[in-house]
Amino acid sequence: MDNHQVVATLNKLLETTKDGESGFRTCADGVTNPRLKTVFEDAARRCDGGAAELQAAIRRLGGEPADSGTVGGSLHRAWTNIKSSITGMDEHAVLAECERGEDVAKSAYEAALKEDLPPDVKAIVRRQYEGVKANHDRIRDLRNQAGQAG
Repeated sequence: MDNHQVVATLNKLLETTKDGESGFRTCADGVTNPRLKTVFEDAARRCDGGAAELQAAIRRLGGEPADSGTVGGSLHRAWTNIKSSITGMDEHAVLAECERGEDVAKSAYEAALKEDLPPDVKAIVRRQYEGVKANHDRIRDLRNQAGQAG
């Protein structure tokens, strides 16, 4: 795989990560529960750190990092805003949408891991994938708890 293809793959992940950061910040703004707000803010910070790491890797490869999220990510954020206002900030609905966003991120990372990436890049992608899975599972568990409480 040449550098151009590796940079393209990393830029897709970067866009997905930026979408996640923005989505988690939107969710943090859309809930009143302080514990959930903290969970979402922490997840947004982890996404921000992942984005910075991907940007650095892209630059090391001679590429230019993407400067915005994906169109799908913009739609995801818009849907989260609409869903939150329609449901009166219902925690279960917000958590379900965050989980859907993390499903998208997991798929993007799984696709990248199937590519023939250089070992150092694959190590970054694999580590970040583990973080995405942990975020997803945390959000899923909170959604399940919110569903049982409601």
